[in-house]
Amino acid sequence: MKICYFNDYRLGVIKGDQVVDVTDAVKDIPHLEARDLIIGLIAKWDSYKAKVEKAANEGKGVALSSVRLRPPVPKPGNIVCMAVNYMEDGTLPQKPAINAFHKAATAIIGDGDTMVLPDAPATIFEGEAEMALIIGKRATRVPQSEAMKYIFGYTCFIDGSARGLPPPGNVFFQMKSRDTFAPIGPCIVTADEIADPQNLGITLTNNGVVMQKFNTNDMAHQIPRCIEWASSIHTLEPGDILATGTNHRGLNSFMDGDKIELTVEKIGTLRFSVKDELKRTWARTTRLQHKESGAEGAHTPQLTGKYAAK
Repeated sequence: MKICYFNDYRLGVIKGDQVVDVTDAVKDIPHLEARDLIIGLIAKWDSYKAKVEKAANEGKGVALSSVRLRPPVPKPGNIVCMAVNYMEDGTLPQKPAINAFHKAATAIIGDGDTMVLPDAPATIFEGEAEMALIIGKRATRVPQSEAMKYIFGYTCFIDGSARGLPPPGNVFFQMKSRDTFAPIGPCIVTADEIADPQNLGITLTNNGVVMQKFNTNDMAHQIPRCIEWASSIHTLEPGDILATGTNHRGLNSFMDGDKIELTVEKIGTLRFSVKDELKRTWARTTRLQHKESGAEGAHTPQLTGKYAAK
């Protein structure tokens, strides 16, 4: 099942090119506002799945193209992002140590929204293509053998980054948690729809040009291990997001006016734009292209605009 929010945060089920409003079937779930309803539905899914299916089958759909999609989990309690979790197309000599960081839940935006680059002296702005898990039930110290049972579903995820901010060192908070730096969507695909999430193609295009293209089978630490490790540090709650990492070789500069599309096989395509009032520019060069050119630094330098090197 493909579950989404649309228009004024109505809950919907996507069926082909239609979306069916199922809000009334679950409106008795306690919630403070419309954006909280999905969390309650996830937590009570076993009791409400049949009701949602019935409403989706009997309801009248409207064209998906006629609605505004919203983030499928607008207010997650936690966003946990796995760090350096790909073998970079098998090029790393050894598996990196497992690691992660938090991203602010207020960074969430949805399909069709805009990532806004801040007035900050970042050396580059990037967006990492990822598949994310939506946690289905409370998870504390979950062993790998049980981990897949704790997944409600999957969605597309972008980990926006403002690289190189001063001072050097511990800068993850200001690099990762900027407003609009966590695009997700277009929907949640429930776990039963994806037989093998460890073998899904991921493609990111920037203005129609393929920049990132890799497969989830290249993860250094696979999904059960990620859940085991994250849940050993703190409890994961229904609706929490666990982003599984990216292949860094295709990372590229995000600039004003860019149109980004992230497609994860069997999940869908997340589309959003980028805005930068300062109109800063970088070469449209991937991390791998920059490295192969023999240039200095991890990424291509800023060319024009505020904060560019004199």
